[in-house]
Amino acid sequence: MTVVTVRTAEDADDLAACFAVRKDVFVAEQQVPEDLEYDAYDATALHVLAVRADGVPLGTGRLLTGAAAAAKNGGDASVGALGRLAVAQAARGLGVGAALVRAIEDAARTRGLTAVDLHAQTHALGFYERLGYEAYGPEFPDAGIPHRAMRKSLAG
Repeated sequence: MTVVTVRTAEDADDLAACFAVRKDVFVAEQQVPEDLEYDAYDATALHVLAVRADGVPLGTGRLLTGAAAAAKNGGDASVGALGRLAVAQAARGLGVGAALVRAIEDAARTRGLTAVDLHAQTHALGFYERLGYEAYGPEFPDAGIPHRAMRKSLAG
């Protein structure tokens, strides 16, 4: 059994680990151009990092809040924006992605947010639906990959 810890990225080394996972998954594996993968939101986002017991990074994701989230979700600053969720290929199927999503939702609740929005690659819709997200709106391309908007209420 792989022991995985999910925590908030706290320093430059943690952030570098988050970016390394994103580079492996999005840039190398999915061929997303690097200039599209990294953006101005990275500077103010809350980043979460999943690591093995030996410190090897396995996954990452980020939470945007306030004006940054509102820019992504149609103007509602009470809704956070989950994004850049990436799990290393060797760690898929181990629950790392779900643990990252839960950590981001917990961070959103702590900040008083009412819901979390995300833009899911269409092949991942089932993953997010199992975690309580509901798709809305039409399919749209992002970095040449089909996506759908999804939202989960944090009430209750």
